[in-house]
Amino acid sequence: MRKRQGFTLIEMTIVLFIISLLVLIILPNLNGQRQRAQGIHRGAMTTVVQGQVTAYIDDYVAENHVIPDVTYAKLMGKYLTADQVKSARAEGLIIDKNEVKRVKDEK
Repeated sequence: MRKRQGFTLIEMTIVLFIISLLVLIILPNLNGQRQRAQGIHRGAMTTVVQGQVTAYIDDYVAENHVIPDVTYAKLMGKYLTADQVKSARAEGLIIDKNEVKRVKDEK
């Protein structure tokens, strides 16, 4: 008679236990990484929009000698792409008195 090759129930249980421990360790770290990445994205988007507002003001003042009131519509095209404007609005960024501000979430 040949002896069957395979795993015993105890071996399978130990393997499943080890896998479940690894999952319990990894999942909270992934969630934390996702939240950190979202925070970095928000900060970067704010910096980009504020930089383009400043560039628009510099260009406009050089031509017209007047400080303009900047809106997303004026920035779209030369200063920001449509995707950047869409992303900034989705992040809750507004341009108020030529300053980029975040609308507070009510969640």
